[in-house]
Amino acid sequence: MRFFASCGKGLEYLLADELQALGCERATATIAGVNVEGTLADAQRAVLWSRLASRILWPLAEFECPDAEALYAGVGAVPWPEHLAGGDTLAIDAHVSGEGITHARYAAQRAKDAVVDVMRQATGSRPDVDVEHPDLRLNLVVRKGRAVLSVDLGGGPLHRRGWRAHQGEAPLKETLAAGVLLRGRWPQVYAGGGALLDPMCGSGTLLIEGALMAADVAPGLLRHGGFPPSHWKGFDPMEWQRQLEDARGRESTGRAALRPVFTGRDLDPRAIAAARENEVLAGLAGLVDWKVAPVAGLESAPGGDAGLVVCNPPYDLRLAADPALYRELGDALRRAVPGWSASLLCGDAELAYATGLRAKKKYQVFNGAIECTLIVADPVAPARAVREDAPARLGEGAQMVANRLRRNLRRLRAWRRQEGVSCFRAYDADLPEYAAAIDVYETGETAPRTFLHVQEYAAPASIPEDVQRRRLNELMAAAREVFGVPREQVALKTRARGKGGSKYGRFDQRGEFLTVHEGDARLRVNLFDYLDTGLFLDHRPMRLRIAEEAEDTRFLNLFGYTGAATVHAAVGRARATTTVDLSGTYLQWCADNLALNGVGGSRHQLVQADALAWLEADRGQYDLVFCDPPTFSNSKRAGDFDIQAVHVRLLRAAVARLAPGGVLYFSNNFRRFKLDDEAVAAFAAIEEITPSTIPPDFERNARIHRTWRITGRAQ
Repeated sequence: MRFFASCGKGLEYLLADELQALGCERATATIAGVNVEGTLADAQRAVLWSRLASRILWPLAEFECPDAEALYAGVGAVPWPEHLAGGDTLAIDAHVSGEGITHARYAAQRAKDAVVDVMRQATGSRPDVDVEHPDLRLNLVVRKGRAVLSVDLGGGPLHRRGWRAHQGEAPLKETLAAGVLLRGRWPQVYAGGGALLDPMCGSGTLLIEGALMAADVAPGLLRHGGFPPSHWKGFDPMEWQRQLEDARGRESTGRAALRPVFTGRDLDPRAIAAARENEVLAGLAGLVDWKVAPVAGLESAPGGDAGLVVCNPPYDLRLAADPALYRELGDALRRAVPGWSASLLCGDAELAYATGLRAKKKYQVFNGAIECTLIVADPVAPARAVREDAPARLGEGAQMVANRLRRNLRRLRAWRRQEGVSCFRAYDADLPEYAAAIDVYETGETAPRTFLHVQEYAAPASIPEDVQRRRLNELMAAAREVFGVPREQVALKTRARGKGGSKYGRFDQRGEFLTVHEGDARLRVNLFDYLDTGLFLDHRPMRLRIAEEAEDTRFLNLFGYTGAATVHAAVGRARATTTVDLSGTYLQWCADNLALNGVGGSRHQLVQADALAWLEADRGQYDLVFCDPPTFSNSKRAGDFDIQAVHVRLLRAAVARLAPGGVLYFSNNFRRFKLDDEAVAAFAAIEEITPSTIPPDFERNARIHRTWRITGRAQ
């Protein structure tokens, strides 16, 4: 059975690992959650034991939902007496997006009406609504005209552990606190004899969560008080009781062995008082060393030679972010615990940079609606105080590039957060003297990393070679400083102008493939071994459009490259896909991409052939076609190819393969390309849609490609 575990953005891969460790058969990360394959017992165990999940949702129904009437009918089709007892109370949490239903409260009301009407007709009584402590809590999601209705097995948000009596001015959810601890490898640090320190502890969330984690206390024990979290009729109370007994046994053993290696400091006496009260309610009285003290007063390692520092410094609108405070924090840690590791939840990349700590890893996470940067420094102060791979201070030119990069990141931040974009263009020759493109690739692995792909543009012949080298070095120094990445995570492609066009220098042969996310798809990229990475970032909107339109279609990808568009079509529930490319390397890459997304088999065909010749010989029909040919090619196997010269022939052959009502998307990157409107109009209806396919990170380079939407004319 499949169920869904939701979580805060940025915790998805940690949660997937956690759920698999808890025994779930399969857990696949997606945006703000994990799709899980497992039993009801696995789902109930996740309610009890997950430290990272926000909710565990067990699906009851999924149906088309274009409007409120369809919503009422779909919910009403569920046999509610099988799920809800007469006299039980009910609550529905709704989340909607799209055009059909636009108000979550109205959606919850219509769904509630359907449940009530079914129960009244079947039992003669209606359930009452109790939004705080219902017997059955339902979760409704309506997205893109489709509804999913699920039981909230935990009965509400799982970050509520049951011990918090007081919270600070800007509280940290316990689930995110667990993420900070796990990114810092706290369980391994504790097992190795290490201690835990929070020098700005507030009401103690990080330290209490860390102590309960070290004691092997299930997060759901205090929250539910031993009672089942849901009165849903499908809930297995006997299995729940067995899991509770096991958890209580582990708790007893863990608390008895727990070492007092926890230190909390804060400048605010009220925060320390609240932390002490929370400590008592969590059953940890006397375990944490709490003191009122400024961060600058941290003079020596409290608790030994090894340990982890965790901290959530101020950064939101209620607690104004002060870079000087972050610098003070970094200085104090280097002085007091240079050999420890640190996992710090900072407001953004600039505040993280202000600490002066060199981040070994950096993650984007969300504290509620606030986008944050989580950095892990291990150790806090490396043996060499001066970096060997970067200048201590940026020069004037490098600082200018760094300032522009930070400005671009701020400009793109809201868009990236809303769209879930992890691979994007951060710089595109914004400053003419520094002519290069910088693309960011954030990996979707269990331990995410940030990589940079830098492509130098050819400089005019009038610029001396030594000036070109100096400018490139300054740009690289700025990029690595802003993003906090080491040399080995930067791929540089340098280009010089020669006969026959642009030529790049020799590439690395690292054989290193990275996994990244785009929409609902996972894709493999290689930044070092090839001229291109395997993913054209400017086509992101086009691929996402294909994913939206692919359901139940026969999809054809011509000049398929590494198959990113094919993966989006397959994930978007295409009935079948066909990918045509002359390169066996690219087709294998496409096959690997499909396999990475759990897709394969005879419905997804890979064809190694010259796309134009294959298309003219093919007799199949396709509902959705994507054609993104190269500008020029002089392949020995296929002969010369010039998109300007052959585009009419190519489009005529592609339109001939369209099923009735089918759509062809044609795109190319030839800047001087001119469509033969008159010739194409004879056999197709065509509309240029280029503006809608250029993403915000390519606005400076809006002519990077052109795209048309084409449909066949009736014969």
